[in-house]
Amino acid sequence: MTDGWDWRQPGGSPAPAGGPAQGQPPQGAGGGTSPWWSDALADPWRDPYAPAAVVVPAAPVAGSGEPEPVTDPDAPRRPGLRQVVLVSLITALLAGSLGSALTYAFLRGGGGVPTLGAQSGQAPALAQRKPESLAGVAEKVLPSVVTVRVASLGGTSEGSGFVVSADGHIVTNDHVVAGGPGKATVVFNDGSTAPGTVVGQDPESDIAVIKVTRAGLKPVEFGDSDALAVGDPVLAIGSPLSLANTVTAGIVSALDRTMMAGEPGGPTRYYAAIQTDAAVNHGNSGGPLVDGAGRVVGVNSTIKSLVADGQEAGNIGLAFAIPINQAKRVTEDIIGTGKARRTVIGAQVGGTGVSGGGVRLNGVEPAGPAAAAGLRTGDVVLRLDRHPMNDPTDLVALVRKYAPGSVVTVEYRRGSDRQNASVTLAADAK
Repeated sequence: MTDGWDWRQPGGSPAPAGGPAQGQPPQGAGGGTSPWWSDALADPWRDPYAPAAVVVPAAPVAGSGEPEPVTDPDAPRRPGLRQVVLVSLITALLAGSLGSALTYAFLRGGGGVPTLGAQSGQAPALAQRKPESLAGVAEKVLPSVVTVRVASLGGTSEGSGFVVSADGHIVTNDHVVAGGPGKATVVFNDGSTAPGTVVGQDPESDIAVIKVTRAGLKPVEFGDSDALAVGDPVLAIGSPLSLANTVTAGIVSALDRTMMAGEPGGPTRYYAAIQTDAAVNHGNSGGPLVDGAGRVVGVNSTIKSLVADGQEAGNIGLAFAIPINQAKRVTEDIIGTGKARRTVIGAQVGGTGVSGGGVRLNGVEPAGPAAAAGLRTGDVVLRLDRHPMNDPTDLVALVRKYAPGSVVTVEYRRGSDRQNASVTLAADAK
């Protein structure tokens, strides 16, 4: 290895004597340093015949006078752990705030999940609802409606009823208490119960009255069933299928719907009923039918069904109520005398199939209302107070609707002549 100063002549001859000493650069003409040779130490190609060498500098020794390494202050440095944690925390806080702001902006501005429903005022509390609303009517009447349970050898019969006097009289259907021991359990709308005693009942009008001993009762308000019109809104309230405090809504579907009902072996009941499409089922019997002002206009009594006799029937939108004017009159009779008066016309009616329509009188009682008005056996009654007669049930049911002493107009046919008569109805002698 050579440091470059062991220069030889071509052919391998050593440097001539008197040449420059080792470690000194060769002198140029005039004794000065040759400019051409001034970088000889840094030029590995100064001697084409000298071997190349790589010189690795030794590490500086402390105290040797070598300068300390200089660090560039502008050079990037590796961050410390504290800086990494701090930067991560700040980034997370900024990202969360930005995400919340964007989410709120989307929701408020229509992006993302939209705001559902129209913005309106808060729904009023029940106590603030208008009295004429359905909810207001139900709130008014429900405290006066009860469930009636009657135990007998055949099981327990259950129906509905409503309070008609502050001293504890309750109206229900006769068929709810029929067959019982004259006792009943009355369940009020708050769930409390009280024993009741049957004061009296009228099988033909299907009205019964129960008496309980209880303070603070709220009686219903009565309406006028004669003032109803088809299309008027009504509510049926009761305990259908043992579901107490049930309210259903509908309209008056028809008025003076004449019908005959009754169980095999039991009494025959005649109705000139209020027909409604409010849902009525088993257990509604005896409950009130109320108008849009919360006044009772009928007593729910029977329904039409598509099932065969003896099978369980359900609501099909054809329910019938006893007009409250008739039910109230019968109730007053029962409370006052223990039994109800039955309104009669004083004639027996025949079957159907009369030529030209109408109901034929098969017999007329000599001292009865019909005879007093001039009617005779064989006359054909065509109308009673403008109601057409097509079936014997029509005449009986409509007569039962009126109170004894009422005057009705009867249009009848005798032979080929049509005539009118004013008949003053009377109470049955029984």
